[in-house]
Amino acid sequence: MSQDDQSPVLFEERSCANGMRVGFATLNAPRTLNGFSLAMAHLLSERLAAWQADAGIAAVVLQGAGEKAFCAGGDLHGLYQSILVHHASGSTAIVDNAFAAEFFEVEYRLDHAIHHYPKPLLCWGHGIVMGGGLGLMGGASHRVVSERSKLAFPEISVGLFPDVGGSWLLGRVPGNAGLFLGLTGALLGPADAIHAGLADVHILEAQRAAVLEALLQHAWSGDGQADKAGLDVLLQGFAREAPAGPLQQHAGLIDQLCHDDGLEAIVARLLAVDSEDVWLQAAVKTLRHGAPGSARLAYALRQQAQGASLADVFRMEYLAALHGCAHGDFAEGIRALLIDKDRNPRWQHASLAQADQAWAQTYFTAPWPAGQHPLADLGHHDNARN
Repeated sequence: MSQDDQSPVLFEERSCANGMRVGFATLNAPRTLNGFSLAMAHLLSERLAAWQADAGIAAVVLQGAGEKAFCAGGDLHGLYQSILVHHASGSTAIVDNAFAAEFFEVEYRLDHAIHHYPKPLLCWGHGIVMGGGLGLMGGASHRVVSERSKLAFPEISVGLFPDVGGSWLLGRVPGNAGLFLGLTGALLGPADAIHAGLADVHILEAQRAAVLEALLQHAWSGDGQADKAGLDVLLQGFAREAPAGPLQQHAGLIDQLCHDDGLEAIVARLLAVDSEDVWLQAAVKTLRHGAPGSARLAYALRQQAQGASLADVFRMEYLAALHGCAHGDFAEGIRALLIDKDRNPRWQHASLAQADQAWAQTYFTAPWPAGQHPLADLGHHDNARN
């Protein structure tokens, strides 16, 4: 089963040696580094649901076309245009940006479904995996990184915050490193991605074809849990140890810098870092030039996500994302990075003192009556990976 080469997602089913099938879903926009669009979200949601209901499908593979990226993030151009239209309408209601409301709802529902997918779902995270790409990869039962993988939550540079469940994922990174990653957008190579709990196994890119062929020769049982365990063993047969990266090398320092005695103190320590390490320099530079409002929101969401279910985190992020589209720095961040490309964003707040806790709390003000959140039904049977 396949679609024409112009489809934003290509689907294929391949027969296995024992008669069962593996479904392959390939993000198909390599010229935009497989930027995740609303059309992609709808197509993937529909097909994953169909494959879940099909007893003949034993496992699913999610990958990206091209050599550079699995998925570099969400459709920022589409969101930018929707923000312009919303602003031109004169409306200040966050729900009146219909495109953003649909985009984030469909994307977050898909990401949540991946976290709970009952069959083995292998995500091959080659090359760039950022933002929306991590939303897709984060909940997969089996997450592969290769030697060229580069993972990050870079939203502070575009005036957003780590969404797509990022508040939940980063809250599970060892030590205080999750907060560091959310504030600095620091890049992670394969070993650091595994250390951070954002990936499971490192396999050389040259082995991808062999791994996919092994899936077709595997003796799938049709029992989701047993097949997940079997895929663990299969992938370990191809795994290669990757050298420890800077997140691990600087773990002690990062824990000290991000000791939680308040966001202002944490940011002050980070900006005062004097190091010759290129990775640390890049992280501090990103924080220095990023949106203070994004830093505040990332911190506020991290606090509110503690002890919350995955579904509750998605509900919080959905609300905050709509606020960000309606009156935040998101449009200005996209303009500076992708539209005018001057890389000189003029953030609404020049400092954390201006983007204070009271301001951040406005992002959690819901326009819906209790129980009528668009994602109210999400997570009635949450048992996502811890």
